[in-house]
Amino acid sequence: MLLRLITYIRNSINRVVWKAKPSLYTEFLRKKGVIVGENVHFAALGTSAQPLIDLTRPSLVEIGDNVYINENFTLFTHDYVSKNFVELYDEFLPSSGRVKIGSNVSFGAHVMVLKGVEIGDNCFIAAGSLVTKDIPANSIAAGRPAKAICTMEQYFLRRKGECVQEAFSYARSIKDRFNRNPEVSDFWEEFPLFVDSRNIDEYPELPIKSQLGSHYDKWIESHKAPFSGFDEFLKEALK
Repeated sequence: MLLRLITYIRNSINRVVWKAKPSLYTEFLRKKGVIVGENVHFAALGTSAQPLIDLTRPSLVEIGDNVYINENFTLFTHDYVSKNFVELYDEFLPSSGRVKIGSNVSFGAHVMVLKGVEIGDNCFIAAGSLVTKDIPANSIAAGRPAKAICTMEQYFLRRKGECVQEAFSYARSIKDRFNRNPEVSDFWEEFPLFVDSRNIDEYPELPIKSQLGSHYDKWIESHKAPFSGFDEFLKEALK
């Protein structure tokens, strides 16, 4: 009972600390033996939806650079079928495997990655997926079990068209639901549709730099918005 209480208190303190300073969680994993790259973000630290990284065999876990790990993410390097074997056959057989996550990989919420899996670079794993086998680089993967459903380039090109109609639908929903005209601040993610180097100074309320990060300068040089500004975008959306 005392040991459980001590463990509970220690874990509670860790959750508070990790939520206040997420970099400490990365350092904690590294000290345990997990390879963790640069710019790895763990969502929901310090909450009940905090990611669970299996630390029974930390030397089997490798995470690359620029990885986004969403809430309720689970990664296992082992399973416990050994207990069933003991009951059935009086034999204890260990079960473990490496898990390697490449660079520039993002996970939707509620993803589980099982032992013996490698996820290549430049992948997105959709929410709710169960990853039981390798996912090739440059893939969009989804499902239970997860499998590659298209390449990253195919999805990128598809999204370039779909995101415009989605933004129009969002604008109309604001008008219908709240009985008001949409405002620039409502479109903090949709800014590429009406912001580029010609007018970026007109929208200081949008968190453009923070969302683009180190890619901001290249984006400014190359991006051309399909609409000349928010007014044109909104007129087209609500017509």
